[in-house]
Amino acid sequence: GAAYGLIVAVFQHGIGASILGFQETDSIAAWLPVFLFAILFGLSMDYHVFLLSRIKEHYDQSGDNAASVAHGLASTAGIITGAALIMVVVFAGMASGELVTFQQVGFGLAVAVILDATIVRMVLVPASMELLGDWNWYFPRWLEWLPKINIEGESAAPGPIAEWQPAGDFAQVDATGVAVPRSF
Repeated sequence: GAAYGLIVAVFQHGIGASILGFQETDSIAAWLPVFLFAILFGLSMDYHVFLLSRIKEHYDQSGDNAASVAHGLASTAGIITGAALIMVVVFAGMASGELVTFQQVGFGLAVAVILDATIVRMVLVPASMELLGDWNWYFPRWLEWLPKINIEGESAAPGPIAEWQPAGDFAQVDATGVAVPRSF
């Protein structure tokens, strides 16, 4: 939303357009808000998953919400900021072109990435997680039927394979736990 407002302020109202080297226009391209939303949603989810997976990983080990938020933020801040800066430079390069449409796209993406990586991911998300405490990890009982998925690939497999009873063309399970066909 802030990026959309800044696009309108710069390109339609001309605030800072001459300083930034942008052309002032009467309107913003109709497809631009939808395009920006689609691109930015994907980019912001990358940051979000990266940050929260480190926090959740530490919380699973320690059970301490405050320490987990601090650890997750400390371990991902440099990577998130670095990736955001790379994208901002690329988008600023796009905005430095002569076509006003590319200027709007590049400026909008650059501003949105700066705001998302700094204010949202590095300030608002950790602050809200700190305030919520253990409520961050609340999971309603009526959703316990969902499979438990671990980022590291460990799964809660239902019992050992030896308890599994083969069906169909399989008659038995060998010593390694592999189902052996009846014909053997």
